[in-house]
Amino acid sequence: MQRTLSLSLSLSLSLALAAAAVAVTLTPGARAATPDTVRWGPCSEKPSSSRLRCATLEVPLDYRDPEGRQIEIAISRLASEKPERRRGVLLTNPGGPGISGLGYPVVLAASKLPQRVLDSYDVIGFDPRGTGRSTPVTCDLTPAQRDRGNVPPYAHTAADVARAAGPARTVARQCATSRTGWMLPHTTTANTARDMDRIRETLGQPKVSYLGGSYGSYLGAVYTTLFPARGDRVVLDSNLGPGGYDVTAMRSLARGLQVRFPDFAAFAAARPEYGLGTTPEQVTAKYFDLAKRLEAKPVRGIDATLFRGLTLDRLYDDASMPLVAEMWQALDEDRPLPPGTPPSMDGMENFMAARFHVICGDSRWPRTVREYQRDVAVDRIRYPMLGGSTANIGPCAFWPDERVEPPVRIGDRGPSNVLMVQNERDPGTPLAGARKLRRALGKRATMVTADQGGHGVYPFGRNTCANDAVTAFLTTGQRPAQDLACAAEPGK
Repeated sequence: MQRTLSLSLSLSLSLALAAAAVAVTLTPGARAATPDTVRWGPCSEKPSSSRLRCATLEVPLDYRDPEGRQIEIAISRLASEKPERRRGVLLTNPGGPGISGLGYPVVLAASKLPQRVLDSYDVIGFDPRGTGRSTPVTCDLTPAQRDRGNVPPYAHTAADVARAAGPARTVARQCATSRTGWMLPHTTTANTARDMDRIRETLGQPKVSYLGGSYGSYLGAVYTTLFPARGDRVVLDSNLGPGGYDVTAMRSLARGLQVRFPDFAAFAAARPEYGLGTTPEQVTAKYFDLAKRLEAKPVRGIDATLFRGLTLDRLYDDASMPLVAEMWQALDEDRPLPPGTPPSMDGMENFMAARFHVICGDSRWPRTVREYQRDVAVDRIRYPMLGGSTANIGPCAFWPDERVEPPVRIGDRGPSNVLMVQNERDPGTPLAGARKLRRALGKRATMVTADQGGHGVYPFGRNTCANDAVTAFLTTGQRPAQDLACAAEPGK
């Protein structure tokens, strides 16, 4: 189930989401949550869990006009089976933006969320506004636009950046003029955090605990900033910087791959049967060789952009390293690709559209082609594996100027009830961004780092030290007395 988190900041942003996420639909009985009660009804989900229950509630489209137009938010609950041990609710978010969270409680339970935590909380999932079974947004993306993904191709020259501007401008215009264009100014992280507080209120809870990973780390930071007195125990995993998923976070993906890649290079070099090289240096050279060849001529539907994106995405998880090596080997020898490569883009329009709405609406991105040309020139040298792509121009450059409010400024005002957990070699949310968020939160937070690679620490990672720290915090409220560095645990 690590793949649910692995898509949170993936380059190709289409990579087998349906194969990893839990698909949940609402049955007709799962309706009508009110401020006084929640009428839980059955969900229809895969994999099945008869214990997961669903409902919807209405929230304001615009919180400045609470009695105005309303939208729906779909919520789910995996109730504690030990009511005598239950201490509250644990609101969860798997990342994204754009990823459904309705089935995430089942994902966590299947991913060995400790029984002590499951006993202590009703685990709550939800589809953020604009996403999935909540009132969804669209950008009317064509099949060709979906196949192109959410990130532009690698730019080698200033002319490459200029060429990418046209398709980016078209997508931005489609988002603004689609049949859900009325939602565009209001589909933001700040409003999703306000929706979370409506969920808390609807569930009758004075406070809510929280577990969020990747983009969910920023969502949790925004929630505890806007509502500092209403957070109980807040866990932020695989952390974005205090600016959220802004242009800095996008560019940092290139840094993340550079930091993470040596783990894969060592893995492949130790397994000569893949034919990718017998030293890490040779494996690294093979990456650049394959990218160059695929730019000239795609192989079996994989071009250089998708090759780079699939490599990044599958390095989110140590268990996927064999898939990366097998894909490289197949591309190198023009042989059949591993199953699921390339992934299907069917059903991904809402995911991509919701992601655009949030990341483009949360903050202002550079507006001119020249600025992106400058950034590409810098990152292509600094982070040659990916920098020419992640610094390239996208729809956010052409997003409508209308902003309902400025971005939320993450600060240190509020109770000291935040635990951050972070892998040292995270390709999607690099450690550098987590450190910035840690500084912004100040006395409110303690951070645990794990000497391991991959995206997602709890409960997906293998580092016992880091996992135990989170479990202890959620079940007892005790955090490490100071920031903690967990050593590598070889062989786990």
